[in-house]
Amino acid sequence: MRYRTLNKNWQFNRVYGRGKSYVHPHCVLYVAKNRVGYTRIGLTATKKIGHAVQRNRARRVMRAALAEHLSQNIGGYDIILVARGQTPRLKSTQLSKTLGKLFTKAGLPDKAAPAVPAAE
Repeated sequence: MRYRTLNKNWQFNRVYGRGKSYVHPHCVLYVAKNRVGYTRIGLTATKKIGHAVQRNRARRVMRAALAEHLSQNIGGYDIILVARGQTPRLKSTQLSKTLGKLFTKAGLPDKAAPAVPAAE
């Protein structure tokens, strides 16, 4: 599933400056509300991660894990996932568990989370 992307430097800087961050040893999640009405995604992996092969793998694993958790109708959020040193060595299922925890912390709706039955 394709998402709209953050692709301008000022968009990333806005999320880094105004957004809230949630840190885990596997990745960092930045979340900020936006006014455009749809969710935009940014995936980053710096040169600290490794050479191009490791950076591309880290982004690919993050993209696969994100597809399991993010439904497209959650409203207007800007979300940035930043790879950490361990990210290229993880499987997407391992990172998916991490993203589930980070989404819960951030208060984002998670399509992979089990539905909570309504109290009667």
